[in-house]
Amino acid sequence: MRRTLGVVLALAALVSGCGRTSGVRSSGAPVVGLLYPTSGTQALGGTQEARGARLAIDWANDHGGLRGRQLGVETADVDRPESVPAAMASLKARGVSVVIGSHGSAVSAAAAQDATRQDMTLWETGAVGEVPPEVASGRNFFRLAPMGANLGGAAIDFVSNELAARLPTSSSPPAPLRYAVAYIDDAYGRAVGMGAADRIERTGQTSVGTFPYAPDTTDFGPLVARLAQARPDVLFVAAYIDDGVSLRQATVAAHLPLKASIGTSSSYCQPVFGDRLGDDAVGLFASDKPDAADVRPEALNPEGRAALQWVKTRYQDLYHEAMSSPALSGFSNAYAVVVHVLPAARSLRPADLARAASTVTLPEGSLANGGGFALGPAGAPDAGENRNAAGVIWEWTAPRTRAVVWPPAYATGPVAALPISR
Repeated sequence: MRRTLGVVLALAALVSGCGRTSGVRSSGAPVVGLLYPTSGTQALGGTQEARGARLAIDWANDHGGLRGRQLGVETADVDRPESVPAAMASLKARGVSVVIGSHGSAVSAAAAQDATRQDMTLWETGAVGEVPPEVASGRNFFRLAPMGANLGGAAIDFVSNELAARLPTSSSPPAPLRYAVAYIDDAYGRAVGMGAADRIERTGQTSVGTFPYAPDTTDFGPLVARLAQARPDVLFVAAYIDDGVSLRQATVAAHLPLKASIGTSSSYCQPVFGDRLGDDAVGLFASDKPDAADVRPEALNPEGRAALQWVKTRYQDLYHEAMSSPALSGFSNAYAVVVHVLPAARSLRPADLARAASTVTLPEGSLANGGGFALGPAGAPDAGENRNAAGVIWEWTAPRTRAVVWPPAYATGPVAALPISR
């Protein structure tokens, strides 16, 4: 009787404690918003990530919804950061205060600001870039995907700890590797690139410089000339597709004598990156999130395995293609929110959601992408950031062919020190 009364009181609090702007429709049905770029330059990844997030809500509804009630969904397209305020206002007018998004780092930064200003909650499922200092991280903004700095740091750790001993050397003992960091100078590039640079410095390795470039750069010859003067052995790159491809083509054309190069999520790991570069992608590495096809079920716990099998089948049936990294990230991180955080909250108000999120811990392997859930606490430098986010290292092992090579629990192929200088 006491347990039944508690459930009734919790349901009453969820409805009566929430008005039109607290994540509950006027009809009383709980509703979440999906905010992704489904048009514009990031439409491909944004659409895939939105599909994954929507399937997480479908999973929740197939398994009882939120305390026995089906979750409703409202969507908004944001083709560029300038579209965010109108999109967030539209969602709020439709009874949404819980927003899941948003794939792109610039869109995420704008949406995080707006969520703070309007006292909504944004759960970031894919973007890794910086957010402005006025954002209330850990209360109105939560990042469930890896932090950009962590992606950059993981790339450097992989090279120094796993790849360095496999690289050719002309000295005995081998001379320390010389690292250069090139990054597009925006919220995404700075977060990832400076994360890599910081890891190089903090681990006492040799840096030959950081090389930011303007987002509208099209001629990478001058940048590669500067890199040639610095003489790096390893080039780390934080880029998008067009600039990442152009920079790689410029290093090949200049015969820059690199021993290794590693990039991150918005370029080096993308299938289109390999398609456009062909042979010139072979031997490059990427620090990113996994695709569904490359997650080994035996590395997951029972909850993660069940969710992965369900979503791979459902996604294929609906969209007639395998789940990409953005799609799996959207599903896995939205799943953590709608299956674990929302049911633990007294209401869908930001303060109640923040308290609930602080009590939820999922070990790595609990989510379909191999990740878990453990947020940095209030007051910590990483407040609201997921410390158990999933990340892997990819390698282009042949033209248009990639494999996950690290960590071993998720590897689908061995690490190979393939030559990348042409």
